[in-house]
Amino acid sequence: MASAPSPTHAALMDEVYRGQRHIYDFTRKYYLFGRDTLIAGLDARPGMRVLEVACGTGRNLAKVARAWPGVRLFGLDISSEMLKSARAALGEEARLGEGDACAFDPASLLGEPAFERIVLSYSLSMIPDWQGALKHAAGQLAAGGELHVVDFGDLGGLPGPFQRGLRAWLAKFHVEPRVDLPALAAEVAAARGLVLESRRGPLGYYQLHVLRAR
Repeated sequence: MASAPSPTHAALMDEVYRGQRHIYDFTRKYYLFGRDTLIAGLDARPGMRVLEVACGTGRNLAKVARAWPGVRLFGLDISSEMLKSARAALGEEARLGEGDACAFDPASLLGEPAFERIVLSYSLSMIPDWQGALKHAAGQLAAGGELHVVDFGDLGGLPGPFQRGLRAWLAKFHVEPRVDLPALAAEVAAARGLVLESRRGPLGYYQLHVLRAR
């Protein structure tokens, strides 16, 4: 049975994005770096099931479809407001559902038990139980699958005033860089027998992790 989204977090995300969803893609392209690098590295073949957890407006899934023709697209988000934009953008190209990243049941929500590629793009920094979300996503991989994650990094290479200003601005949108993500990715990879490949973006602005089946 599909798990219901957390009412409190779902309501918060709807409040944040009810208006923002209309300008989200235009504004975020200026500071959500590394997303297209992730998409380029998916190495997805026709017929593969590609799931984006916390898919937002569907921007990434649309780009996945163009970069990797023939894949099957799936997405979920806790915000019904963001899903309005995703459905408008993707139409029948993707199967979408409203669900909690930490507890969704893929079979009942999306009609598939597992996925060859799973994407978490700038979502863990917004999810309160981000550790649970990463672990849950890793558990939905099909045999030979890969989990691709991109999010804010430690920001350590940025000048102090800019770093502090960016953190304060992100906090207004309930976003917090997860500096412990590399350690958790390594822990999840070890627990599930996956190979971890990690990359630190320029100035530590973003971090990119790929967890691959051996």
